[in-house]
Amino acid sequence: MDLVRFENVGLRYGMGPEVLRDVSFEVPANSFQFLTGPSGSGKTTLLRLLFLALRPTRGLITMFGQDVVTLSKRQLAESRRRIGIVFQDFRLLDHLTTYENIALPLRVQGQDETRYRPEVVELLHWVGLGERMHVLPPVLSGGEKQRAAIARALIVRPELLLADEPTGNVDPVLARRLLRLFVELNRSGTSVVIATHDATLLEQFPARRLRLEGGHLHIEERAA
Repeated sequence: MDLVRFENVGLRYGMGPEVLRDVSFEVPANSFQFLTGPSGSGKTTLLRLLFLALRPTRGLITMFGQDVVTLSKRQLAESRRRIGIVFQDFRLLDHLTTYENIALPLRVQGQDETRYRPEVVELLHWVGLGERMHVLPPVLSGGEKQRAAIARALIVRPELLLADEPTGNVDPVLARRLLRLFVELNRSGTSVVIATHDATLLEQFPARRLRLEGGHLHIEERAA
């Protein structure tokens, strides 16, 4: 079953040229793929389409069995709750502790903290932040902030996880550790799409590649 399907999708901003042209691909359930391509090729735009922050100028996007163009605001919000996203700039709130940042999506949903606290604490330990749960983001290192951002995306148990250059601000050793977190998440049933230009990681973690170039998408199947 495909969680996402793009069929001849095009997107332009205003009256400018198309940023994406005739993009067609699918994201199967329980799949893992890298999104690659040079700067300016449209990777972030494609991620925004996958996160339902943009709608296509033309073509068809089906997500969780629904045509995204026809979704109401309420339906869009419901679909987004099935998606986790790790932004390149972390987007942690500096006045909240690490624990509070990770728990925020559940708090926004109105869930009872007495029910979700054990799960948040367990996840903090899983990403190696168990001893840092009560500190504020300005105290965290770049790698710790990245792991916190990943944990915040995972706490909602997403069916689809999107990550924009998640290893761009960490050293190679930590980058491999972070990728292993994504691999373990994928093994637990979440589909993962990671945008990266890190050639070393691409070689160390063989997986399907969605390569953007000049607004066109090329699919490269790789044996895992």
